[in-house]
Amino acid sequence: METTAMDEQTCEAEIEAIRKVIARLEHAQQNELPEEFVALFRADAIWTTGHGKRLTGRDEISFFTHQVLPGARTDATATYDVVDVLFIRPDVAAVKAHAQYLTLGGEPIGNAGTPLYVMAKEDGEWLLVACQNTEVLDG
Repeated sequence: METTAMDEQTCEAEIEAIRKVIARLEHAQQNELPEEFVALFRADAIWTTGHGKRLTGRDEISFFTHQVLPGARTDATATYDVVDVLFIRPDVAAVKAHAQYLTLGGEPIGNAGTPLYVMAKEDGEWLLVACQNTEVLDG
């Protein structure tokens, strides 16, 4: 398979656009906005939660998110930092992030997470397509 290379300026612009999607994901979770969260996924997306629950399609992701997100941040929150972006093609990227769970006062709690987001650019917008969140166990 042949891929099309991107120039450095285009690559940086795409990485910044991807970072903005992850920032929107963080914002939606921190503010318990399930509609904003679900809108980040492509209609046929696959998502495996940090506890191993497989969700297929935006409708199933939406149903799950509407059950768990409201009220989820009463005692804690999370931040997400993009740590690596691998462009599979100019319009498809594997995005590795670091998730840190925090008290509302900003102190780390529990184990960190290491989500992997496969994203696709469609109609000029990056969307989540296949996602896996994995807890990082101590030790």
